[in-house]
Amino acid sequence: MTARIRLLFSFLAALLLAAAVPALTAPSASAASEAVAHPMFVPGHAAPGFVQSAATPAGYGPADLVSAYKLPSSTAGSGQTVAIVDAYNDPTAEADLGVYRAQYGLPPCTTANGCFKKVNQNGGTTYPPTDAGWATEISLDLDMVSAICPKCHILLVEATSATYANLGKAVNEAAALHANAISNSYGGGDVSDSSAPYYNHPGIAVTASSGDSGYGVSFPASSHYVTAVGGTHLVKASNTRGWSETVWSGAGSGCSTLNTALSGQSSFNTGCAKRAEADVSAVADPATGVAVYDSTPYGGRSGWQVYGGTSVSSPIIASVYALAGNAASVNNNYPYAHSTSFFDVTSGSNGSCSPSQLCKARVGWDGPTGLGTPNGVGGF
Repeated sequence: MTARIRLLFSFLAALLLAAAVPALTAPSASAASEAVAHPMFVPGHAAPGFVQSAATPAGYGPADLVSAYKLPSSTAGSGQTVAIVDAYNDPTAEADLGVYRAQYGLPPCTTANGCFKKVNQNGGTTYPPTDAGWATEISLDLDMVSAICPKCHILLVEATSATYANLGKAVNEAAALHANAISNSYGGGDVSDSSAPYYNHPGIAVTASSGDSGYGVSFPASSHYVTAVGGTHLVKASNTRGWSETVWSGAGSGCSTLNTALSGQSSFNTGCAKRAEADVSAVADPATGVAVYDSTPYGGRSGWQVYGGTSVSSPIIASVYALAGNAASVNNNYPYAHSTSFFDVTSGSNGSCSPSQLCKARVGWDGPTGLGTPNGVGGF
C-alpha cells in the first residue's frame, strides 16, 4: 500500500512539474500580454514657500506651468487632440475636468461641445470597472492637458485592465481616432517592442512616463517609438527665467537591454548600447506638485489635491507636442536635433550608477531629465 501511495505522489508531482514548465518558459509575447503596468502618480504637496491666494488650490496651476516652460498656451493648440490612455474607469472624469477648468478660467471642455470624448479600448461607451487609483491618474492626466493646451480637444481611452495587451489596444484605438499626441502615464519593467508592439504610430507623438522609483528603466518609456519623459523639482527663482529646476530623485532612467537606441541619441554620450531613457522632462517632484481635482475617493483623498510623479510630466510633454502642431511630420528624434530649445537641468541625481550620466544631472543630456525641460515649443 505504501509503495502505491509513493507511486501516486510521484505521478502527481510529475504532472505539476509538467504544468509549471510551460508557464516558466512562455515566449516573451505572452509574458508581455499578461504583464501589468501601474500608474505613475505620487501624492504630494505645494512647494515650500509657494503662496497661493486662499481661493486658489494648493499646487502649481496652469499659469505657473505656462510661465515655467514659456508656452504659447493662450494662442496655440486649436485643432489638436491629445489622447490620455489609462486603465479602468473614472466615472467622474468629465465632471472633475469641468471643476478644474472652471477654477482656472479655462474654456469648458465637454462631450456636449465636442471638446471631450471618452471611450473604452474598442472605441465604445461600455466602460470598464471603476478603479479609484487609476481614476486619480485619469483626473491628473486630463488636468495637465487642460493646463498646457486649453484649446486642445481631449480624448480619454480607458483600457479594460492594466495589462500591456489591453493598454496597447487602447493606444491603438487612440491612434485610430486621430489623436495628434498620446500620453501614457504608466509603466513596469523593461519589455521589448516586439512583444508589445503598440507604440509605433508614425505621425503621432507618443509620450510615456519614465518611472517614479529612481534609477532603473520602465516600459513603455523604454520603447524605441516613444518620447520618454523624466521628472524635475521645479521652484520659483529670482533669475531671468523666474524658475529653476533640479533632478527629481524619483525620476526613472537607464538603459533598455531590449530595444534599439534612437539615432538622435548617438552624439549625446548616453552610455547605453541600446535605448537610453529619458529624452526630455518636466515637473514631477511631489514636493513641488501640481493642483488636481478628483472627486472619486482614493486613499482617503478626494476633491482638490496635490500630485507629482512622472504621471505629471508625460501629459505635459504630450500637450507641448500638441501646442507645437508638428507631430505629423516629426518623430521622437526631433528633440535631439533641437537640443538648444530646452532648459538644461544640471544638478541632482536619482541614485548611483555607472556611467554617472545615467543617474546624475550634467550639462547636456542626462538620464533623469534627458535634454531638459521645454523652453517654448522649439524642441517639439
